This record gives sequence, C-alpha cells and structure tokens, in this order.
Amino acid sequence: MAGASDKARFYLEQSVPELQGYLRKKIFTKDEVSSIVKKRSGFEHKLNARGSSASDYARYAEYEMNLESLRRTRAKRLGAKSKSNSYTGQRRIFFILDRATRKFHGDTALWLQYLTYARKQKSNKRVSRIISDMLRLHPVSHDLWIYAANYTMDERADVTEARAYMQRGLRFCRDSKQLWDAYLRLEMIYISKLSVQRQILGLDPPFPKKDEISINEQIAEEMVALPLTTSEESKQDCATADFADQVSPLDNIESTLVIAGAIPIAVFDAAMKEFPGDASFGARLFDSATTFHGLPCTGMILHHIVETLMTATPTNSASLCCFVAEPIQGINPGSLEFPGALMKMLDRLEISKCKLESLQKPIEQTRAHGIVARHAINRIIAYFEAPGLDADIRAVLSAMLQTSWRYCLSSIESEAEGTSGETVALLQMLTARGFKDLVRPGVASALQRWPEEPRLLALEATCNGG
Repeated sequence: MAGASDKARFYLEQSVPELQGYLRKKIFTKDEVSSIVKKRSGFEHKLNARGSSASDYARYAEYEMNLESLRRTRAKRLGAKSKSNSYTGQRRIFFILDRATRKFHGDTALWLQYLTYARKQKSNKRVSRIISDMLRLHPVSHDLWIYAANYTMDERADVTEARAYMQRGLRFCRDSKQLWDAYLRLEMIYISKLSVQRQILGLDPPFPKKDEISINEQIAEEMVALPLTTSEESKQDCATADFADQVSPLDNIESTLVIAGAIPIAVFDAAMKEFPGDASFGARLFDSATTFHGLPCTGMILHHIVETLMTATPTNSASLCCFVAEPIQGINPGSLEFPGALMKMLDRLEISKCKLESLQKPIEQTRAHGIVARHAINRIIAYFEAPGLDADIRAVLSAMLQTSWRYCLSSIESEAEGTSGETVALLQMLTARGFKDLVRPGVASALQRWPEEPRLLALEATCNGG
C-alpha cells in the first residue's frame, strides 16, 4: 500500500506538464513555479497523511482558485491563449473538491463550496451530479433540498424538477417548517414568472382588483358580488371535462388553476395537516404569501389562509393578526379601495377584541389583544411614509393608530411578567416617526413595569425634551 509521500509525489508529478507550459509561455517565472511546487507539495503531504481535516482541503482548493485567477489575468495580459492550461486548472480544483467530499462526505460546507465553484464555472452536468450525491448522503438536511430546488428554478427554469426536489425533501423532512415555507414561495415565484410572461405576450388582461376574487365564496357583509369567474366555477368546469383538453396556454389567466393559486393553497393545506393548530406557522406562511402582492391570485390565497386559521384557532393571536391585516394587503394607498380597506381593518380589530373575550383569564385576553394591536401598528406605520398620501387618509390612519395604541397600553399595564424588548422597540419606532404624544403615556406605563430600563429612561428624556 502506497504511503503518504508516494501519493503526494504521484499527484505532483501529474502537474509537471502544466508547470512547464507556464514557463514556456512566461506566465510564471521559474521562482514562482518553484513556489507553486513547494506550496502544492505541502498541501498534498498534509492531505495524504493521517489527521487531515476538511479545512485543509478547503484551503487547498482556495489556493488553487486564487492561482487559477492569477493565471487567467496574466494570460490575458500577455495574449497567451491555451485552452489546455485553462481546463487543467479547472480539473485540478474539481479533483481536490471531489476528494474532499468523498473523504468528508458529512461536511455540508465542503459540498456547498464544491457546488459554488461548479456553478461559477457553468459546469451544469457536474452541478447536477454533485446535487444528486449531496442529497443522497444528506437526505434529512432541509437546507440542501431548498438549495437544489432554488438552483433548478433559478438557473435551469425547470419548475417540474424543482417541485420534485421539494416533494422528495418533504418525504424525509416532513417536520421542517422552513421547507414547507420554501415550497410555498417556490410555487408563488413560478406563478409570478408565468404571469409576467403571459402579460408580455399580451395574452392576459390587466390584473383584477384584490377584492374581486375569492377562493371559496364571497362574503356578503364584506364584498360586493361581481360578475367574474371564480376559482370554484373553474373547478366545476374542470370536473365536467378533461382539464387538459379544455384549457390551452392561450386561455385567460383566470381559467388556469395554476395561475389561480390552486397549488400554493394545496401546499398550505398540506402543511397545516402536518402542523395542526399551529397558528404561528400559518401566520408565517401568510407573511410569505404577502410578499407576492402583485399577483392576481394573492388575495385568494391570503383569504384562504385567514379562513383556515380562523376556523381552527379563532382566539389565537397569530390567527387574529392575519385576520386584521388581510384587508389592506396589496392595496395601493392612493387607490380608491384603500379607505374602505382601512375601515374593514378597523372593524376586524374590534372583532378580534370580541373573540378574545371568550378566553377565561383576563390577563390572557389583554396580552393577546396587545399582540394583535402591535401587529396592526406595524402595518399602519408603514403607510405613513407613502408618497403623496391624502390628508384624509392620513387622518384615518392616525385614528386607527390611536385606537391600536390604547390596546397596547392596556397590555403593558396588565402584564405581570415578561421582558421590555418588544415594548421598547415599538416605542422607539413611534418616537422615530414623530408620534411623541402617543409615546409619552406608553413610556410612563412601561416605566412602572421596568423602572430601571435605560432605554425607557432615554425615551422619556427625548419625549419631555421635545
């Protein structure tokens, strides 16, 4: 069996033609080549001896990457063109990283370094092989499944394979909330790209308004029924005939279940089956869906999420936060629908207070409503910075802010335990935006709970000095 020195010598001898080419083309001097040989010899002896670590391989690969970058720069300056030398450096780096991942297959950092370099070199076949090997050895790492799906979607635009990675990952990591969240985002990104493509081709009319679409039925007390095709009607049509025969790529955007949001809704439903009663996780998926507010199906998806959460956990603060925030999601502050959405949000804030009255302990009622009110304040504050905001709208926002702030004060005064972190952060945000009249009573109430909190004392000085 060959020793460490013999293996190191064998690998070094294979680089002799490469180094001779550097000297012949004057890319490196004789002294520089000697330095390269010495450096490589040190790395190879360390890697082939006992006790080598993953960091040794990582440093060796990084050295070769820097050397290859320097070689390319000098070759370009000298006008020395040679594909063989270029590919030799690339092959050497790939060989080092391949050896590293074979020996330390449990080190995900090495796998990601290998993947990053292969993607940078646009070696797509090798990237696919690396991903396959990596997932085979790390099937319970949700981060790697997400990486594989995102790469497939971003670089290869293959949603079918990306979706397959997500579904395979969920077989191994069904309890991974991060993977479910990433799956929902993947489907939303696909809908976004598909919608943009269809709009560019002129196949679809302008996006419908947010309140014109409903996932199940239109609520009479909140919406006016409009003569539009809903997703339920689309499902009934598809049930009577073959969907593939009825729907063509040139049909209207609302006629396809994909763009209508059926897949994200199915992902959400499957996720909630894995985590029944987990309103915080449902709120996390709600927040993920709100980032795609420009899509025509976002309103349906958000309404379905809120409807599901309010049915399963109607008195949970996370469910009520989504319930209160839903009406204003994706609506432009300068649109005609915005005032009505604000009033609906205020009504839901009052409804949430009524629902929380069913809780047995008064302190739980106040604490939960304080959480909902803080969430509402964060949503309202963002609209004050909208350019060209109408004065009447600003007055309504101020009234809603005061109402929400009263609930927060009650929560601060009634809590017997807890930390000052969230309260101080909220007070600091309001102070930074000039709402000192609201902050003063809040600081006074908070100081009764935390009299020695330095940040509250600083806020009190700022308010009194202003």
